Amino acid sequence: MKNHIGTAVLSLAIIATAWLLGDSWNYRFKTQETISVTGLAAKDFSSDLVVWSGNYSRKNLDLRTAYAQLKADENNLRKYLIGKGLSDKELVFSAIGIDKQFNYTYDENGRQTGMEFTGYNLIQSVTVESKNIDKVEAISREVTELIEQGIEFYSSQPAYYYTKLADLKLDLLAKAAEDARKRAETIATNSGSEIDKVRKATMGVFQITGQNSNEDYSYGGAFNTESREKTASITIRMEFQVD
Repeated sequence: MKNHIGTAVLSLAIIATAWLLGDSWNYRFKTQETISVTGLAAKDFSSDLVVWSGNYSRKNLDLRTAYAQLKADENNLRKYLIGKGLSDKELVFSAIGIDKQFNYTYDENGRQTGMEFTGYNLIQSVTVESKNIDKVEAISREVTELIEQGIEFYSSQPAYYYTKLADLKLDLLAKAAEDARKRAETIATNSGSEIDKVRKATMGVFQITGQNSNEDYSYGGAFNTESREKTASITIRMEFQVD
């Protein structure tokens, strides 16, 4: 009797083990039936914000005289920019930087033998941040007119930005995910299968490059500020379960 019971228990154990192994094998097989694809979305857009800056300086042996000259330049520059159509709230003037400058003398062996104070050099910058891009572009080209007022203004290149970047990024993500699904559906259909749920999704690099440029994409994501007209692109890698 004991032998029969032992044999029955052993048989049940073998059946249970076989069932578990078979179910485990089926699960492993199903999890391996996936399709991985990369979706891409891109969109051209125009910048809606420009940031432009420049600096000017005055040098004089007397600090108060240099400061007075620089403040006069600031007032004239403010009037000039407002006269060109910008508002005062679009202008930001920096704090004044002061640099003591000297001329140094050296002997024939290159050793310093003396120095002469040549004056205080005061420098200040102004930054314009505006949504009126056409106007700021025109001013940046015409700013040499300040020379007639005795102001040596050194202008930098305007930088262009887009204030609705977060919304643009979300829109591109949705389109990239849709593109990835279409790619996966094409692969599945051609192999006689159907895609089911998404198993994994990983966002790729978000890039902003200038339109019609040879600008290279970067590993960390390009972020163009030199071009007014730009192209944004994003990739997303998705893994789908296949039935």
